Amino acid sequence: MSTAHASAARNLPHHDRPAPLSRPSEAPPRLRLVQAPAQARSRAPFVLACIGLLTGALLGTLVLNTAMADGAYEAQSLQRELADEAETTDILNERLDALTSPQALAQRATDLGMVRVSEPPVLRLSDQTIIGGAAQPVAGQ
Repeated sequence: MSTAHASAARNLPHHDRPAPLSRPSEAPPRLRLVQAPAQARSRAPFVLACIGLLTGALLGTLVLNTAMADGAYEAQSLQRELADEAETTDILNERLDALTSPQALAQRATDLGMVRVSEPPVLRLSDQTIIGGAAQPVAGQ
């Protein structure tokens, strides 16, 4: 019974539809030739474009890396020069401090023949006399 039931389910009644009424003024559609589908394009141009893009990116990276390395060497060289100049500046500042110290100035003044004054002279403007100070040097000495 199951096979009869299954075959009955498969054989559905077929209803005949009436043919559509054709209009006498219309001609039946004409048949035409259909072109065969175009063959699939080759993937070679796409693959070559991808390889070219990757190669360009790698070369660009290489050039950029090389330029950055050159810049790093130049920066290191400039830092070395800057350190040398800073060291020279420090040495010259030390020499200047040594030459301008009070002891060095006093020694140079003594070497030039200057004498130390214990009491500085004062000029009184009312009568224009000098009070105090060292004795007047004698002409010819």
